[in-house]
Amino acid sequence: MTIDEIRDNFALLDDWDDRYRYVIELGRTLAPLPEADHTAENKVSGCASQVWLLRTTSRDDDGTPRLNYLGDSDAHIVRGLIAILLSLVSGKTPQDILAIDPIAVFDELGFKEHLTPQRSNGLRSMVERIRSDAREALAAT
Repeated sequence: MTIDEIRDNFALLDDWDDRYRYVIELGRTLAPLPEADHTAENKVSGCASQVWLLRTTSRDDDGTPRLNYLGDSDAHIVRGLIAILLSLVSGKTPQDILAIDPIAVFDELGFKEHLTPQRSNGLRSMVERIRSDAREALAAT
């Protein structure tokens, strides 16, 4: 699902209980992260819930790297947040990832007022992990 589809669906939902249910449904659409990839290396520190992000890199015909992600969490809402985040960054070039402000998108959707401080910190940790991956991929090229 694209971020534009998520935005459109959010706009149709006035009530935050409905929006939370939608976020949980988005989490259920995540491609499964194999159990073998629930490792310390893939675990995102700074999250109250357990969160794992697995990065793989593919290359375009011209050699341009694209970062692809699978993610998982032990919390349903967080899985949904991961799904939204990955709709923004997965499959993008490092430059594209660094040009995106995921926190601004989450704020635009209204999460700033509707996430606990722990979940907000966890979201920032996930964003920083992905941005760090993008910087690392840029340095390697």
